[in-house]
Amino acid sequence: MSHSKGGIYRRFIKRSMDFILSLIAIIILSPVFLIIAILVRTKLGSPILFKQQRPGLNEKVFMMYKFRTMTDERDENGELLPDSIRLTKFGRFLRSTSLDELPELLNILKGDMSIIGPRPLLVQYLPLYNEHQKRRHEVRPGLSGLAQSNGRNAIRWEDKFALDVRYVDSVSFIGDWKIIFMTIKKVLIREGISSETAVTMEPFKGSKKESANYER
Repeated sequence: MSHSKGGIYRRFIKRSMDFILSLIAIIILSPVFLIIAILVRTKLGSPILFKQQRPGLNEKVFMMYKFRTMTDERDENGELLPDSIRLTKFGRFLRSTSLDELPELLNILKGDMSIIGPRPLLVQYLPLYNEHQKRRHEVRPGLSGLAQSNGRNAIRWEDKFALDVRYVDSVSFIGDWKIIFMTIKKVLIREGISSETAVTMEPFKGSKKESANYER
């Protein structure tokens, strides 16, 4: 019965809830958007928004928006300097508070994303997923998800993907709201922003075995 209710929520309610909540959030947070935009322009320069293609529902690629957090500093050969150098103190603040993610509310409004779902990752990761991990694209990607509320960037890729697929199999109204509140708590205490070896998260290079074996 609960599975049936979850199906009704997923098919008929979730998208409407995403649209309404993202619209309300954009209206309420519009002064915050303006202040951050001015600060980004002043401290980091143009463009204010960072745009990047990401795979969404059924691996359909869309353009995701975030506030810029890095400078465009380059070496003598014109190559971008390492992330750790280009990520300024202000940029770290935006990331640690997740304020850099606010423009993704526009992606939610457009229907590219959902409030809750697996995070949209890089397009170049698509060929690296095994069959189990590919299932993360059976739902719209989210502003936050089960993996983000259980460690953000501090857990291994395989564990993230296992949580993503677990979410795909258990989408529900109550589950989404639990993740929303858990995410708010994580952001407020600024937990799991970085992995142990990178500024945010080291690149995914593929799994050596099926991630189904990692599910605990």
